[in-house]
Amino acid sequence: MPETAPATVREHSVVYAPRIQDLLARETKVFRADARTVGVSDAHLMAEIVAARPVLSHERSVYKPAAGAEIPHDSATRTIRALGQDVTAALRTPPPPVRALAGPWPAAPTTYLRRWLFGSDPLPVSLLARRGVTRSDVLSRLVDRAVTTWPGSAGPDDTATALAGLIRGAADPLERQQAIAMYRRASATLCDGVAALAGNALWLLHATGRRPDDLTATLWETLRLLPPAWMLYRNGDDAGGGGTDGGGAYAGLHPEIRPGDNIALLPLLMHRHPDHWTDPLEFRPDRWAGVADPEKTPGFMPFGFDGARCWAKHLIVPLADRLLTVALAHGLAVRSPRQDAPVPLRSLLAVRFTASVGA
Repeated sequence: MPETAPATVREHSVVYAPRIQDLLARETKVFRADARTVGVSDAHLMAEIVAARPVLSHERSVYKPAAGAEIPHDSATRTIRALGQDVTAALRTPPPPVRALAGPWPAAPTTYLRRWLFGSDPLPVSLLARRGVTRSDVLSRLVDRAVTTWPGSAGPDDTATALAGLIRGAADPLERQQAIAMYRRASATLCDGVAALAGNALWLLHATGRRPDDLTATLWETLRLLPPAWMLYRNGDDAGGGGTDGGGAYAGLHPEIRPGDNIALLPLLMHRHPDHWTDPLEFRPDRWAGVADPEKTPGFMPFGFDGARCWAKHLIVPLADRLLTVALAHGLAVRSPRQDAPVPLRSLLAVRFTASVGA
């Protein structure tokens, strides 16, 4: 039987991919997921694992090496600041027509967000954020080559985003190649993450028949019950170089962990432990009422741990809040013909359904 999330108020359910269902069926907080991987959902052990060694560059989704070289810290910092500027600027502008959100989710909001946030960038830079391009290695390489010849000076009517400006302002070919990679990764990570969070929240509201009285609380409860970042992975060997032996760092922390084991940290499971949560499988946004800093809640890890938190965490909830506010104000609603919604095995946990605008 697939797990139901939340209570079956309209007999709606979430049907997880078999491997996720298998994880949800685990009763122990530390278990062997396969011959080389140990799954962990114990909050204290998770903290010890993260503290055992720094996260390696190749374990980061956005800041992993690009163009054959490490991403310098100052480049990473500039990327975060530029993305923050672009989100702030976009939120001050009218959003695209809401009818563009109709269709399959999370694909529809992903495309919508990329248009909203990065649609002002000139060709070919804007192609870096197109789903049809990012899903094709051949098209990605062609666009990358085109972007390398993008003019390096801005005119008086230039509307490029700050993130695109990092490409134009690159000092040398390597920095330019890395800026192109960072543009693609940062735009994809932000838009995909916000779309997944907003979609999961919209489905939970639909499934329970709740009114979204407090969208911010709704999003925090969605991050608890259906967190897009449902698993954090730590490699057990030194695949990234630098002399850090993940297996050696982890092996003494728990009897189940052997030298060389990979570690799967599972917020999806930790967020459902009854020792941290009352009625853990119930969708209850009211549990966040009056909580000043949700991330300090025990047993809650929506954006990772200190030292390895999601670089865009301060943008994701406000942007998802604004997206849902706009969508719901224009009558966007779930119109899926199914009574359940699939959640495939992907890096981001996202409910699949169809939405339409108006009655």
